[in-house]
Amino acid sequence: MTKIIETQSISKRYVMGEEVIDALKDVTISVNKGEYVAFMGPSGSGKSTLMNIVGCLDTPTTGKYILNGQDVSEMSENELAAVRNKEIGFVFQTFNLLPRQSALENVALPLIYAGYSKKERTEIALRTLKGVGLDNRALHKPNELSGGQRQRVAVARALVNDPSILLADEPTGNLDTKTSYEIMDLFDQLHKKGNTIVMVTHEDDIAQYAHRIIRLRDGVVESDIINTNVRKVEKI
Repeated sequence: MTKIIETQSISKRYVMGEEVIDALKDVTISVNKGEYVAFMGPSGSGKSTLMNIVGCLDTPTTGKYILNGQDVSEMSENELAAVRNKEIGFVFQTFNLLPRQSALENVALPLIYAGYSKKERTEIALRTLKGVGLDNRALHKPNELSGGQRQRVAVARALVNDPSILLADEPTGNLDTKTSYEIMDLFDQLHKKGNTIVMVTHEDDIAQYAHRIIRLRDGVVESDIINTNVRKVEKI
């Protein structure tokens, strides 16, 4: 199996005035290509800090982080940005779409930084929107879409560069139950197509859709188990 994510004894320490916070302590995990993993834990457990390091938004205080064969632990901000654009597709709880841009333009945005021509960007973005079932909404702006449709646009934008990892931070946090199931159904389809998915959630029922669950508490890995009872997507 090819390792996509490998952390070696990473820790993260924040110094705030006289207070020292050890957000992560000696965390060693690995995620293989094609896995579907959930990081779980209560507020303050370290799951968001771990996600930020895995997503190259932050670097560990000590230890190593190997992403797809590259040691990114001590990269500069510019180097990290380049790795992020190439290797990681982000899906956020709040969608983070540009309100004045159409769904198609939002999805095409990462391709501008990747140097594609306008014609290529349009073709690739439309194909990616079709993959999430939204090609018929390509010219709609975010305020003309439902919450679930906006999250699908965000997923398409995350996938458009064909990243190594789809990193989803509380992807159903702003959605109702029915729409949450639709997004989890989409993630299930993406995983079956071979995408590597890492999802951060504090909701146990959402974590149960993942095939492996890593639970954190007080900055350490409390458990790392294969989910033998993966929750099936429910239809309402």
